Amino acid sequence: VLFILNGLERLNLDFRLAGTELCCDPNEPVPPSAIVVNLLRKYLLPEASIIVTTRPSAVRRIPGKYVGRYAEICGFSDTNLQKLYFQMRLSQPGCSGEGSTGRSSGEQENLVEMLSRNLERHNQIAAACFLPSYCWLVCTTLHFLYFTRTVPPSQTLTGIYTSFLRLNFSGEVLDSTDSTNISMMKYVAKTVGKLAYEGVMSRKTCFTEDDLQQCFEVEMKTESELNLLEVFRSDVFRFFLTPCVQLGKEHTFVFTIPAMQEYLAALYVVLGEKKTLAQRVGKELSELIGKVSEDVAVVLSIVSKVLPLRFLPVLFNLLKIFPRYFSRLSGKDRDAIAHTMAEELFKEEDYYNDDVLDQINSSILGMEGPMRHPDEVPDDEVFELFPIFMGGILSRRNRAILQQLGCSIKNLAAFEIANAMKKTVIRNSRKGLPPSELMDYLFFLHEFQNERFTAEAIRSLRTVNLSSVKMTPLKCSVLAYVMGTTCHEVEELNLTSCNLDTSSLRILFPVLLRCKALHLQLNSLGSDACKEIRDLLLHDKCVVSNLRLANNPVGEQGAQYLAEALAGNHSLTHLSLLHTTLGDRGAEVIAQHLAKNQHLQELNLGYNSLTDTAALHVVEVAKKHATLDKVHLYFNDISEDGKRELDSLRMDRDGVRALVFLTAGTDVSDYWSNILNVVQRNLPFWDRERVRQHLVLILQDLESSRRQTANPWRKAKFLRVESEVKKMLGKLQ
Repeated sequence: VLFILNGLERLNLDFRLAGTELCCDPNEPVPPSAIVVNLLRKYLLPEASIIVTTRPSAVRRIPGKYVGRYAEICGFSDTNLQKLYFQMRLSQPGCSGEGSTGRSSGEQENLVEMLSRNLERHNQIAAACFLPSYCWLVCTTLHFLYFTRTVPPSQTLTGIYTSFLRLNFSGEVLDSTDSTNISMMKYVAKTVGKLAYEGVMSRKTCFTEDDLQQCFEVEMKTESELNLLEVFRSDVFRFFLTPCVQLGKEHTFVFTIPAMQEYLAALYVVLGEKKTLAQRVGKELSELIGKVSEDVAVVLSIVSKVLPLRFLPVLFNLLKIFPRYFSRLSGKDRDAIAHTMAEELFKEEDYYNDDVLDQINSSILGMEGPMRHPDEVPDDEVFELFPIFMGGILSRRNRAILQQLGCSIKNLAAFEIANAMKKTVIRNSRKGLPPSELMDYLFFLHEFQNERFTAEAIRSLRTVNLSSVKMTPLKCSVLAYVMGTTCHEVEELNLTSCNLDTSSLRILFPVLLRCKALHLQLNSLGSDACKEIRDLLLHDKCVVSNLRLANNPVGEQGAQYLAEALAGNHSLTHLSLLHTTLGDRGAEVIAQHLAKNQHLQELNLGYNSLTDTAALHVVEVAKKHATLDKVHLYFNDISEDGKRELDSLRMDRDGVRALVFLTAGTDVSDYWSNILNVVQRNLPFWDRERVRQHLVLILQDLESSRRQTANPWRKAKFLRVESEVKKMLGKLQ
């Protein structure tokens, strides 16, 4: 028989004969502790094998004569074992959720490869993954970042860290022999949390031994408190803090996982541990006076009935003043927590960092590209997860888990903090945030898990600009969930250059329906994505009036889907298909369906390799359209003859403006600045040589038209436009 006794530190065993009697009969009824002691004495079932697990501080509770062998379980001493764990865990079938495809399998292999490369660099993550439980945390975080495709996301980042702590510390008391019986997690929040918070406030991640001594307040502790600290340093310290592996910082400590510093700092603040000495004394004094006043009040109420003395009611009320006054001060603490959250969430120095999800991804998988030179000055530390974790800890589910860990956050406290946040967080969010910071704000609302608060915050967001944010499936799910808490229309949603694909559009479909102006430029959206856009535009609840799809490989098949959408849509007034590789056939398909549309006012088909025939066909159809009055056709392969024919189709004669060149006969086109602005914005994304050829032709055309006019005012206009074109050519060269 093999007995495995897990967690000896929870048992207070007495090996003295006077304390625990001898017992060799398995059938004899004795207390559980006596059974364990006699098993370890080898007096009961002497042939049985026994394995005992314990924290280091409790090892000596069993006399050495009863122990045959000691073994310390350290972790993954071999990096290859770490890699094997990651490979097995990240390659599990179905780990990418429903609809797992070959592409997801390739993504899993890519994750394993990137993680392995980062481990080989012998940086801090390799030291962290020495502990198997941190390997679990890394894999769970990667699953969350890469394989979340549900709306709302099935879990939160704060929930992952809270669950991780529950897995390791659920039911754990720091020292079972101590009368305070303080939970392990509560002690960690009070001590390590303070260190973490001080580090966040001073923007540092490395801590010296002096920093530790100061935060643990060693000089102010009693003997019993020092004993608790000794148990903590023996059993738990290395779990949260580890020696730094960076050159020149060998004698300092860092948090094993960087994000854990921000989580514990957030927990420290939300639990109300961040107090001044006056606040701590005030709380204790308030509780004492409160208890005394209850007893005195009972006596005074009896005496006042017998002896009607006038001063007794006054004395009675005076006893209640201090507790009431302190309760008001504690209400100010809630405001302070909300103020700290808002201040950290909207720090202007963090406005142009990557969003927090990309930061976490980089911390686990490393940065792609050349490594930093050891002598190079490192960037300033960023702590943007700190306020997000504060919001996440206040969610109902995380508060329930923390309650099990001995860290109680009352419902009333969470309610008061949420109310205080309305004054600070929502007000600050209305100032207009950069795209990455706005993504952080949306992620904060997701982590907070308070739909009523989120709905109130989102109603004030009429314009959502996330341009250049890499919109992973997780970020799309977060955006869809947060925006889904209300039904209001969004004036503008800018998703330019966001790495969107067909699955992203599918996740965001309910949000896109409510957007009046929708910017989807520079996203590599092909024909499959256009099929989703067709379904969007044909939906009876669609309110999209301005759709920009510039610089996407729409192609002929994509044009077919968009043409079908145009025929049945009733909301779209502006459509930009600039540089979408339509070709003549794509433009012809769109022209064929334009007649069925009754609302379009402006159509941009510039830079699509259209020839004279296709361009003239589009304009001929546009002439007969009820509302379409502007068609952009610049940077296409239109000949001089085609230009003259298009130029003859004047607005005052045929009812449509065709924007083809910068000239209009012997005058400058009214839209020359519009055309040049479009070219200027798109120079980084277009074929440089082809743009140069077009600009040379435009310059020649301007010079020719200038020579033909005798009007000095017009000549001056031509010279001004020519100078702008020459500047662009200079930049290209």
